[in-house]
Amino acid sequence: MATSSVTATAFASSFHGSWGTTIVGDEYATMVAKTTPNVVRVGRPLRSGPMMGNINEGKGLFAPLVVITRNIVGTKRFNQLRGKAIALHSQVITEFCKSIGADKKQRQGLIRLAKKNGEKLGFLA
Repeated sequence: MATSSVTATAFASSFHGSWGTTIVGDEYATMVAKTTPNVVRVGRPLRSGPMMGNINEGKGLFAPLVVITRNIVGTKRFNQLRGKAIALHSQVITEFCKSIGADKKQRQGLIRLAKKNGEKLGFLA
């Protein structure tokens, strides 16, 4: 009768040693040379987020008057009045564009121009 022998481990492995390895001498220098880049790239500087607000804050002919009025009336009420004034001004521009036959693109350009002028003059301080 033939007998078979069973080993204690079911898997055979060619691994003999520990999980940690030591690399010395030329092997380490070769490995480091392969992993380090030849060219060091410097990334672009981080941009700050978009700024909301007037770039001419506090500048312009009417800025002191606007700031004094805002302090007297209060910020909430002042912003309501400012919104109404801007809406009325936009209506005037729209009516002007209708009377001369300007299209929507030209009207939008006039409204943007009015905003830029308002910033420069200090109305949006």
